[in-house]
Amino acid sequence: MSSSVQRKRIRKTPEARRAEIVETAARVALTEGLECVTLRRIADELAVRPGLISHYFPSAEDLVAEAFSVASTGELDALLPAERPHGTPTQYLARYFALSTGDAYDDISRLWINARHLSRYRPLLRDRVAEQELASDDRLQEVIQEGVDRGEFRTDDPRAAAIQILVVLDGLGAHANTDRSNRPEAVTRMAVTTAERVLGLPYGALTEAPALVEPAAPPTPSDPAPPQ
Repeated sequence: MSSSVQRKRIRKTPEARRAEIVETAARVALTEGLECVTLRRIADELAVRPGLISHYFPSAEDLVAEAFSVASTGELDALLPAERPHGTPTQYLARYFALSTGDAYDDISRLWINARHLSRYRPLLRDRVAEQELASDDRLQEVIQEGVDRGEFRTDDPRAAAIQILVVLDGLGAHANTDRSNRPEAVTRMAVTTAERVLGLPYGALTEAPALVEPAAPPTPSDPAPPQ
């Protein structure tokens, strides 16, 4: 006699379901582009009906804008955390450049190219792009101001310094879809050179700074106990 065990379906809270939808849409946006964020595509990814997605996001435009915001906020927090207790402003800025000028940053660069293009025709996305640009300006200005207060940086206008640096980074990121293997070092280092100049730092200060060492995360209860 055969028997089967029926798995109990776990009912997610509205907050958890919405977060799952947005997280999935953000991943698709980063890896494939905002055009691929549709109600049907996200429903397929989550193995649910499109009607469930539209319950939380009545139009694809709403979901696209939210996906961009979540993806870009996540990248900003990874590159330049809002809380920086484990190092100096110079160390955090050096880490920021090391991460944002590497190949691993190409996905977020492509997402920004994509979003800025589509925002010409999508007002909701255009508003989110403007919000995220402002968030990036604010975050970098905070680090620069902290460095000025601690005597590490020298500038009379941290806001202008932040915008100059970000303009150069954006310009370099605009080439994320092209071959950059033959770029001279002066070009690949342009954002760092700009930062060192506007912040009154000597050449090499942001590439030769001591590495930022963050404490390891504590083990979770499920982790095995270390050998005695």
